[in-house]
Amino acid sequence: MNNANQLHQILLQPTDVLFFRDGRPMEGSLAGHTAAWPLPNIINHAFHAALHRAGLANVHSHRRGRSGNYSEDPNHRDRKFGCLLTAGPFPVRVPNKNGKTTPPLEWFFPRPKDAQLPGTVAVTLRPVEGKWQSCSSLPTPLQYAVGNTLPPTKDATGEPWMSPQAYYRYLQDPSAPSAPSDRSDLLTDSALADTEATIGIAIDPATGTTGHGEAEGKIYSACYLRLRDEFRLGLFAEAADKEGGDLIRALFNDFPQSIIVGGQQRLCTAHRTDAPKPLPLPRGLSNPEAFKFLSGGKFAVKWVLLSPAIWPEINGRDKTGITDHPGGWLPNWVCPETGRVLLKSGDTERKPSETREAWRRRVRSLPSISARLVAAIVPKPIVVTGWALPNDADRPEGGAKSTHLAVPAGAVYYFEADSAEAAAHLAAALNWHGPLVNPSDPADPANFTTIRNRRSTLLGEKGFGLGVCGTWQFYRPDQSDQSDPSR
Repeated sequence: MNNANQLHQILLQPTDVLFFRDGRPMEGSLAGHTAAWPLPNIINHAFHAALHRAGLANVHSHRRGRSGNYSEDPNHRDRKFGCLLTAGPFPVRVPNKNGKTTPPLEWFFPRPKDAQLPGTVAVTLRPVEGKWQSCSSLPTPLQYAVGNTLPPTKDATGEPWMSPQAYYRYLQDPSAPSAPSDRSDLLTDSALADTEATIGIAIDPATGTTGHGEAEGKIYSACYLRLRDEFRLGLFAEAADKEGGDLIRALFNDFPQSIIVGGQQRLCTAHRTDAPKPLPLPRGLSNPEAFKFLSGGKFAVKWVLLSPAIWPEINGRDKTGITDHPGGWLPNWVCPETGRVLLKSGDTERKPSETREAWRRRVRSLPSISARLVAAIVPKPIVVTGWALPNDADRPEGGAKSTHLAVPAGAVYYFEADSAEAAAHLAAALNWHGPLVNPSDPADPANFTTIRNRRSTLLGEKGFGLGVCGTWQFYRPDQSDQSDPSR
């Protein structure tokens, strides 16, 4: 999102229960994971469809196809709205007084997986020093296992949602005994929404009837999400079209719009306003002095996902210099053998007058950031899939899209940087807000008005790969776990 003037804040208010599902089957007692918080691609697809339904004229069109396999037929240059960028959805609590909504809005974000104590933002899991590769199944290139600083317990984990204020306190790396949090900064799933389960009868897709054809004798169970009255699905969107201008503003035309979101044609009322400045997303650490000094002479940077990320398996190509990469839980911008960060240090933004090839040559010539991945907390993957309409370029019959396994929001990646400056460069490359526009004043709202970094290899334009940086320190059960006091 390069133009902050065209960034919009959109709140979706459901008019009924919502239905979200993944690619898992819905038969008998299997509910197909249908009541989870919606993935970013679902909301992006909803707005893409809304733009098509709006019948907007004089918009840029492009060729059909993907991955370099495009149709050459000029009549197939009919794909539209490729400029749509979204980020979200996240839960938003709307204060209500006398039947009217009043600012400020309260945004919430997924809780990091290394802070699992209820009622606090304290860090409870930390990397543990040691030669773990020789005595464990720790995968390459990780160097340290992550240990729990608290005694084992069967109690429930912490509230799954945190406010930006709570997030910022968490990113400072507070220890467990000294980090109580205001309960209003933490949100449970039950406070956000209810889950309603129903049983249905399958419908034959060919005839639209039940009890015949493929649907004969089939039933299904489904769960629906019912948001509480004071909550909305909040997101940011931009669609700066080459010919049509600001398509989000044109879609809304200063009036609320009905948007179909998720499955079963469920409606939400969408309210648009200009995006606030600064954006209400959590702010990551960015100054060199913010990152803790480790005993090995390195500087500690921690990256936490605010939205899921997809890192696919990559097959190497000799002609382009691309090497094999397993993807999965491991970011494609991390060397799978050494853990070295492959991102570049310096100005990687494309200039307005710069050709794509010149821009790529300039970025390739920049030095890599001097840091490496040493530990990670990665929960079970989530399934991302969908359905595609037919096109003559690469999918003449349409059908199911490729299924991806995404790293969920809340995953934590730990890095060691060679210097404080390298730590700041890494944070600038990973924070959603990028480097500070005004480094002399980190609190300047101008630093946090644009989403610059989406570190998911796939579906970044749909809101995948947003994250913020904090710092960390080792867990030493038999010693103080504080960093060098001289810092």
